[in-house]
Amino acid sequence: MLRKSLHTLGCYLLLMRRTFVRPQRSTIFWKQYAREFYNLGYNSLFIVILMSFFIGALLCVQIKLNVWAPWMPRFTIGYAMREVILLEFASSIICIILAGKVGSNIASEIGTMRVTQQIDALDVMGVNSASYILLPKILAMVSAIPLLVTFSIASGFIGAYVVCWAGGYLSLPDLTFGLQHDYVSWHLWSGYVKSLVFAFIIASVSGFYGYTVQGGSIEVGKAGTNSVVMSSVLILFSDLILTNLLMG
Repeated sequence: MLRKSLHTLGCYLLLMRRTFVRPQRSTIFWKQYAREFYNLGYNSLFIVILMSFFIGALLCVQIKLNVWAPWMPRFTIGYAMREVILLEFASSIICIILAGKVGSNIASEIGTMRVTQQIDALDVMGVNSASYILLPKILAMVSAIPLLVTFSIASGFIGAYVVCWAGGYLSLPDLTFGLQHDYVSWHLWSGYVKSLVFAFIIASVSGFYGYTVQGGSIEVGKAGTNSVVMSSVLILFSDLILTNLLMG
């Protein structure tokens, strides 16, 4: 088991070494980058906004019903919700969700290219297939994730305002005061830093599983599943380490 894990890690590092080289044709690279930014980033915007809206609303309701007590200031609800969204949800949870949506898409797309011998054709033509295929996806994902995190935070706060206004769980001035109370800007920036690492994990790990597919269409499906599982595990593991480093 350990030997297999070390072999996989070595293959991953060698692939990343081939990936991060200067593109052979910058014009083609930037066109691919724009297409990947649209496919991986923009097409994920709706699900990020929708899920963040309802999570923000649910957090507000859960804190009011199960955490808040009469002896606590009412603004505590908004304060606690803000900390959860900034520190964990908008970075870690959203990236785990994207690992399922984006990661499986990357692994399946590249895996299909492998089994249909498109990658072999690029290698025969003298093209660095790793850089040609993986680098635009990785850079697009890393550059799109800060925007997705920003929309996630804003949507979560809007969801809290809507549920407080509609359900009467908390007055809007109290919620606003709680969101602003004792704000530490580093909490926001640490979420951005973590999300950049998670975005790299999603794109590179999913690309690795797709690029190294051996077999037919069944193996492509397995690669998609394995990429989602491994990306999620690595996100949680790196979240633990980064939280200690950034917040310690």
